[in-house]
Amino acid sequence: MRILVLGFTGYLGGHVAEHLRALPGARVFGGGRSPDAELDIDLATARTDGLAKTLASAAPDAVINCAGSTDGDAVTLAEVNSRGPAVLCAALREAAPSARLVQLGSAAEYGPGTPDTRVTEASATRPVTPYGATKLAGAVTVTTSGLDAVVLRVGNPVGPGAPPTGLPGKIAGLLRAAGPGPDAVIRLGDLSAYRDFVDVRDVARAAVLAATSPGPLPHVLNIGSGRAVPVRELVRTLARIAGFRGRIEEDGGGGSARSGAVSWQCSDIAAADDSLDWRPSYALEESLAALWAATSVRPEGGRAP
Repeated sequence: MRILVLGFTGYLGGHVAEHLRALPGARVFGGGRSPDAELDIDLATARTDGLAKTLASAAPDAVINCAGSTDGDAVTLAEVNSRGPAVLCAALREAAPSARLVQLGSAAEYGPGTPDTRVTEASATRPVTPYGATKLAGAVTVTTSGLDAVVLRVGNPVGPGAPPTGLPGKIAGLLRAAGPGPDAVIRLGDLSAYRDFVDVRDVARAAVLAATSPGPLPHVLNIGSGRAVPVRELVRTLARIAGFRGRIEEDGGGGSARSGAVSWQCSDIAAADDSLDWRPSYALEESLAALWAATSVRPEGGRAP
């Protein structure tokens, strides 16, 4: 099976590619802007005709689109998160119309949740940030493309290699910089929100299952833990794993810029279980332990492998 992974050097894409390479009989192509990419593909600027030629040369049986932007201004977000899936769908219709397309979406597409309520794939989409809005636009393009396509609406990914642009990776970096001394202080923003954290390795496994599953799939599947966790609990658990003995104060910056006014998020993941036989396999503490361990081998000024 020939599978193209777009954004294969990113946080999610790297884990997806790693899982695919362990799949017997899989021929994995990496697509992106990296010098290591087998296929030079920039969805933010690609033209349909040129991208179609590139896709035809790879002749993929499946494409997993992990390319996306989580920060930047609205124009940057739209170029990658909205335009990218649109040009990809147009090129696939021309070059590989029978290929399965797996689009990694985001639970931010749903917007604010209702406390003690899990959102299903049929729930209303009411994003309140440019990030959520642009991811939703990309998802709508994919689900209405006429292709064999599925959008995986991913909760808050956590685990080894988490980037500093997201809250778990940022907190790990702050804890690493602060050290274990009792006088250390970390100042953060409000940590009272609830989030559905899911291990990045579980996300990768879901993407692989979606790409290789026989027969049609629902247009949208939620990928999360099915459990809403206070962000404060995540921070305290990670601090304990790190051996942090200082103080954590909620009086400064440090929250995720794309969280907006969303105080509760939790996904119903029953459909993914039914369609993919998928369910999360890592507990949050295991994910945070793997995240912390990965920061210890991060090169100076770089990111963990």
